[in-house]
Amino acid sequence: MPSARRPGLRPARRAEPDLPDELTAATPAPRANVWGARIEVGSGASAAPHAVWEECRVTMAEADTVDLLDLTGSTVRDVIIDRLHAVQVTARSSRWREVEVGTARVGTLDLGAAEVAAVTFRSVRADYLNLAASQMSDVTFIDCVFGTIDAPAATLTRVTFEGCRCEELDTRDLRAEDLDLRGLDVASFTDLRGLRGATLSLPQAHAHASAFASALGIRIAD
Repeated sequence: MPSARRPGLRPARRAEPDLPDELTAATPAPRANVWGARIEVGSGASAAPHAVWEECRVTMAEADTVDLLDLTGSTVRDVIIDRLHAVQVTARSSRWREVEVGTARVGTLDLGAAEVAAVTFRSVRADYLNLAASQMSDVTFIDCVFGTIDAPAATLTRVTFEGCRCEELDTRDLRAEDLDLRGLDVASFTDLRGLRGATLSLPQAHAHASAFASALGIRIAD
């Protein structure tokens, strides 16, 4: 009996957040259950650990920069986050589904051990993106710039990059399936063995050929 053929590279499935026509006003608060609201964050620290945000739009007070937005352990579903400027966003062990993050400037974006599904990051600039031990599926990064992406022990399924750049991508113990890196200009990979299950372009493979050879124990000499 012939073996089943695995389909080709599957792209990330995209879903748009479903928001009501009218939104009430709200501010971040720990363990708050917020639905159908415009959540405004201002300067200083905005703490919403273990909160639930559903069908919300997150905005900023004009010209403010958030020192810390704490979403540790929170659930963020059907949410649009737009024009966020923050020194640090901490969302460890959080759950994100059907979320759009657009035009954000963040020093540290920490999604360690988070569950992220059907999420689009567009025009996000972050010095440090932590995806360690996260589970990401159907996630798209568009026109994003990162200093370092840390993804050790992460599971990335149907994750796509389009027009993005990154100085370093840490792939130690990465588990990837349908990970499309063709649209991510990466200066260096920490562990090339973690790229199993990822797709690179031919120019990317050429650019990192010497690193691939080194990882395989191949010496290149004139």
